[in-house]
Amino acid sequence: MIRFFAGHPTAGNLLMVLFLALGLMSLPNIQRETFPEIAQNEVRVSVPYKGATPGDVESGVCKPLEDAVDGISFILETRCEARHSIGVMTLEMQGDGSFPQFLDDVKSAVDAINNFPESSELPVIEELGRTQNVVTLALMADLPRTELKTLAEAVKQRMLRETNVPLVEIKGFSDRRLSIKVPHYNLRQFGLSLQDIARIIGQQNVDMPAGDLTVADKEYQIRLNDEKRSIATLGDLIVIRGARGAEVRLRDIAIIEQGFEVEEDQVSFNGQPAAFLTVLKNSRDDSLNILDEVKVFLDAEQARLPPQVKLELTQDFTSIIQDRINMLGTNAWQGLVLVFLVMWLFFGTRYAFWVVMGLPVSFLASAFVLSHLGVTINMLSLVALLLALGILMDDAIVISESIGSQLKLGKEPLDAVIDGTMQVAQGVFSSFLTTLCVFTGLLALKGDIGQILVVIPIVLISVITVSLIEAFFILPNHLFHSLSHRARGSEGAFRVWFDARFERSRVMLDRWVARLIRIRYGFVGGVMGLLIISVSLLLSGVVKFSPFPNVEGDILQARLIMPTGTSLQRTDAVIQQLVDDLRSVAKPLESRQGEPVLKAITVQYGQNIDAFETGPHVATISVDLLTAELRNFSMVELQRAWLAKAQQIRGPWSIVIKEPTIGPAGRAIEIQIQGDNLDQLAQAAHDLQRWLNGYPGVSNLLADLRPGKPEFTLHLTEGAYSLGVNAETIGAQLRAAFQGVSVLETYVGLESFDLVVTLSEGAKANLADFDNFPIIHPGTGATIPLSQVAEVVPTRSYSRIHRIDGQRTLTVLGDIDRRLNNTGEVLRDVEARFMPDLRTKYPDLSISFKGEVAEGAETQGSMKVAFLLGMLGIFLLLSFQFRSYVEPFMVMVNIPLALIGVIWGHWLLGLDLTMPSLLGFVSLAGVVVNDSILLVEFVKRRIRSGMSVHEAAAKASHDRYRAVLLTSLTTVAGMTPLLFESSLQAQVLIPLATSIVFGMVSSTILVLFVVPCLYCILEDFGWAKAHSQKAVKASST
Repeated sequence: MIRFFAGHPTAGNLLMVLFLALGLMSLPNIQRETFPEIAQNEVRVSVPYKGATPGDVESGVCKPLEDAVDGISFILETRCEARHSIGVMTLEMQGDGSFPQFLDDVKSAVDAINNFPESSELPVIEELGRTQNVVTLALMADLPRTELKTLAEAVKQRMLRETNVPLVEIKGFSDRRLSIKVPHYNLRQFGLSLQDIARIIGQQNVDMPAGDLTVADKEYQIRLNDEKRSIATLGDLIVIRGARGAEVRLRDIAIIEQGFEVEEDQVSFNGQPAAFLTVLKNSRDDSLNILDEVKVFLDAEQARLPPQVKLELTQDFTSIIQDRINMLGTNAWQGLVLVFLVMWLFFGTRYAFWVVMGLPVSFLASAFVLSHLGVTINMLSLVALLLALGILMDDAIVISESIGSQLKLGKEPLDAVIDGTMQVAQGVFSSFLTTLCVFTGLLALKGDIGQILVVIPIVLISVITVSLIEAFFILPNHLFHSLSHRARGSEGAFRVWFDARFERSRVMLDRWVARLIRIRYGFVGGVMGLLIISVSLLLSGVVKFSPFPNVEGDILQARLIMPTGTSLQRTDAVIQQLVDDLRSVAKPLESRQGEPVLKAITVQYGQNIDAFETGPHVATISVDLLTAELRNFSMVELQRAWLAKAQQIRGPWSIVIKEPTIGPAGRAIEIQIQGDNLDQLAQAAHDLQRWLNGYPGVSNLLADLRPGKPEFTLHLTEGAYSLGVNAETIGAQLRAAFQGVSVLETYVGLESFDLVVTLSEGAKANLADFDNFPIIHPGTGATIPLSQVAEVVPTRSYSRIHRIDGQRTLTVLGDIDRRLNNTGEVLRDVEARFMPDLRTKYPDLSISFKGEVAEGAETQGSMKVAFLLGMLGIFLLLSFQFRSYVEPFMVMVNIPLALIGVIWGHWLLGLDLTMPSLLGFVSLAGVVVNDSILLVEFVKRRIRSGMSVHEAAAKASHDRYRAVLLTSLTTVAGMTPLLFESSLQAQVLIPLATSIVFGMVSSTILVLFVVPCLYCILEDFGWAKAHSQKAVKASST
């Protein structure tokens, strides 16, 4: 096949054109997104229980749910949150389960529950993780909130109708409500309860089918429709009709208002009330295409809307993809130019052009493969392509160098191409298989992080497979034509000069190899000593390990938690102070930048991802900053200045200022404490937070168990029953007054409305009125003050109770500034110095570390297993190829030689070793053995030709010098632009590039000397010579 393609006038070009065409046709079909989709494995069950405390929700909702799902197969973890008025259980499935079956089992188990509280609502079961945020449209207008919501619904419907946007969610509003608010003095005057009023309204609000009527040969459907939907028609309803014809209508005793169920569920954008239209995508949608459609719609919609209504884009989650694509393109062409220059130095323009041409051909052909494997263009697949840029051309370089060597022996171009390719074909294919072993092992990475990282080996396997085909069947044909052209001309003066200088360096190499072989034991011992010192840098903490490098985005958040029960007005006052502080600390940065750095400020009331609860006491400020590519200051600088101002504000329970996390990694500090006693949990968390505060760089500490709203617990007095009322009567009337009585749900246009009868706000707000709340006697209609039938006792519990796998759990969250401290070191110190005392003080509590450390440890552990499996695969392949158990170790010795460069490279650049660093090293392990394989192959070939082991070892380094040097130089050249990339987007990739560049340099320098010395040491023990004799016999038969 190689001979056929090399000599055929069109076959190689046709195959190349086919690869290019398939790739170009596939590119539009590859979707673009921020992160690859994680396999769907979570189900959420929500059970509303209006008015219930977290303790009531725990016993009435969480425990029945836990009992019901206990027997379901493939449950990895259950988490149940008992919050005010709602219980939410999340079930996570094990990776080997079937999600549709898992979902069906959960539905069946929940449907079978028959002991939920009577006043709880029906469970809502939903799948999680099916959509991703793309971008948000902020709709601003000086309108009442009800009209703003109507306008937002209209814009949403037009967007869905005119674009291919799959999903749009409106945020900033809760469910609509028509509230009928009755002062309790009217209840006293007319002897009515709220339930009575709700019943009367319901009787006069009817919309129901009444059957069918057949007249002659026609059928008619009968329907009774007397539904009152507007404020005016509801006000006309008759509540009381007197004996003399007097009528009391609803408007006479109540105020009817249109509003929202939860008033604190609202947003503002740059200080203006706003509605957010959040655009989401499914797994099959392309983020950047959706963004383009949204931008076109935005321009058209803004032209349709009145001038006072504004639409703006914000929270663009696609910007990081576009930045990464731009960075890839820049580094790719820079690397390509450097690789071309390296090849040109050794082979000339035409020769170098066809070698480098393998890069776009392989990339485009692999795009065809990846599109059929469902791989998207995302942050991780782009990392893989950058990684491939550094390692892709090894096969082509080895083959082209071998062809060049054959040409120097005086052979005709076609013979040189065929002989040169065939000479290294076995070694190149063996190198491909060993690289495949390493990358195939990485397909088994575990954890959510592993699910995301697994796209990297998929991309690399596809690219190196295509590049092998290109190197064997396309490149030889192009090099044949290139050499034919070159044979007719003469070499230039530069080529003669460069070749002479290179041969001089090869002579120097021969001398050094000969010298080191003479002192081989001392040299190999010195290299082993260097390896030990290098590893000690890592073990001693001189080079630190952090699972994930800091990557700056364009959004900074301030997450506010006020004491539970704080009013929306007080929370808003603190928010405005935080916004003023932000503008104040941003002014010096804007002066230095020369342009505004705060692009948009969004406030979401009632939402805080750290609080795990909603209400008027929580809020989040999201700041869209000038893009990271243009900023001349770091996010940390702004964060520290803002936090320093925020800490001067009195009243908040917690203010956390941080960049939102993107991706699967958890918080730097995430420590779970489990036990039955909530007070013990809270005290243990307090002790832990106080200890953690002593570490430099630790910030944003927050425990998720906090005091809840003040409560009033009622106990019936001894005289209650003598007055003719009981607990059920009192409870029902209080629930109706303060929670409301739902009359019906109706639709106006596309929106649903709840019609609710409730007590007026003034009566609710006055504690004295609460003591005198009129209890309506169920028999006589007489009013009895609440204080006569019940004793009111003030109490307070916790705002939220979290249960994991049936155990009450408290979680302490926090962040660590990696410039000041290392996450692993902090948590190891906490475990060693503090946890023993904490466990002794609270023996009934169990403590575990989660978050970034746990996620990183799971993936890191599976990466180690994958690496070891890859090494085992390499050993088996090489042992089979070399017919030896010893020689594979000489090939694999290049891997620890690369590790020396990896560690020292991170130390020189002041970088922590991270997961991308390890990924770069593991990927490099499959590449650096390639040089060793061909080096050992050439040693064996020289031994078979009759040379001594010493001569063969030295000669092999001489023969492979140019190929090894070229392989390393092109890899380093391909990755060097990334290594010096100043873009903030590149910070996550620089550790990966550091591993490859420095690992390749150290392995290249050392392998040319270590392998010959090791071969001679093997001969000293009689292993190399014995094997060489067997090989001669085998080759002669």
